Amino acid sequence: MQNEAVVILKKGEGRTIKSGGAWIFDNEIDKISGDFTNGDIVAVQDFDGYPMGRGFINTVSKITVRMMTRDPEQEVDEALIEKRVRNAWKYRKDTVDTSSCRLIFGEADFLPGIVIDKYEDVLVVESLALGIDKLKPLILDKLKAVLAEDGVTIRGIYERSDAKVRTKEGMERYKGFIGPEFDTEVCITENGVKYMVDVKDGQKTGFFLDQKYNRLAMQKLCRDAKVLDCFTHTGSFALNAGIAGAKEVLGLDASELAIDQARKNAELNGLSNTVSFEVDDVLERLPKMVEAGEKYDVVILDPPAFTKSRDTIKKAAKGYREINVCGMKLVKDGGYLATCSCSHFMDYETFTKVIADSARSAHRRLRQIEFRTQAPDHPILWSADESYYLKFYIFQVLEER
Repeated sequence: MQNEAVVILKKGEGRTIKSGGAWIFDNEIDKISGDFTNGDIVAVQDFDGYPMGRGFINTVSKITVRMMTRDPEQEVDEALIEKRVRNAWKYRKDTVDTSSCRLIFGEADFLPGIVIDKYEDVLVVESLALGIDKLKPLILDKLKAVLAEDGVTIRGIYERSDAKVRTKEGMERYKGFIGPEFDTEVCITENGVKYMVDVKDGQKTGFFLDQKYNRLAMQKLCRDAKVLDCFTHTGSFALNAGIAGAKEVLGLDASELAIDQARKNAELNGLSNTVSFEVDDVLERLPKMVEAGEKYDVVILDPPAFTKSRDTIKKAAKGYREINVCGMKLVKDGGYLATCSCSHFMDYETFTKVIADSARSAHRRLRQIEFRTQAPDHPILWSADESYYLKFYIFQVLEER
């Protein structure tokens, strides 16, 4: 620590880390004393010299420092990484089905900038920050060793560090095998439904694990129901409806690749006779379905993030409003609507207001059944706002009376 560079904050800055967060932005820094290379661990001090902990630095990024520890005396070493990994695995064992789950969720697991998902015996890693990228081999080695203690043998690791955000860190986008090559089509089982997950070319790390228990929550409402699943991707909500005993399910998505995989997943589960999929632009299709007078017992709206920045929230709200007005009109009187947003920037208050506005426009009354968020393996750290992104409502939809 003796030759470590020190980042000194401006007076009145550092509100995020003072409230328990992990990020220090470039405009919060007064000066940096000492020599360093981007990606190095640095000490952080308040304007008056008060020690605030240690993190890794990257002056290329607007998020200049990501905190690794609040303890200024704590070495960011092999022992600390093992402790972080061990704690993350114990937490998953306590809270979720670990056959397939998110093992490491960045800042919420105190390993900022890295995500690691487990699909049966395969790991998929996404590294989004320079400092954590340097620690990635150590994190993976420790994770494999900790899993092995519980009899979990990992047969392969694939890296999906191909997100655009890496360029903001001055890093190249990358995807490929870490270690020996293996079959990247992995069969997983979740809520009794089987899926073939493509960890190489599927969206994000291959599958949306965050909706695991939201999909399960919908099963009880879909028995003997006619169900519409919008933005179905590889068919997850539709297949949960099918496995629960829905009499008819239609899944819509604009991606031919996703729909092709969804059909294979339906076949894998013996549901091809009741669960069907169509390639279509949901935003264009829904108004046509309303105009045609179509009705469903259950409508599920699971769109991609309509906004990835604060600058486009108004435009995103318009998109959410349009699909929710249509979704409500397509639900039979007394039927059910599941609607969600997976955008961090579409916060709870804004999304809730959009839903209320949509109900007024659709002339429907909503009776809330549940409000849910992401599965516990994507923990929400209250001091790290970026860890909370999924908002999921289930309503009964009633015609005005």
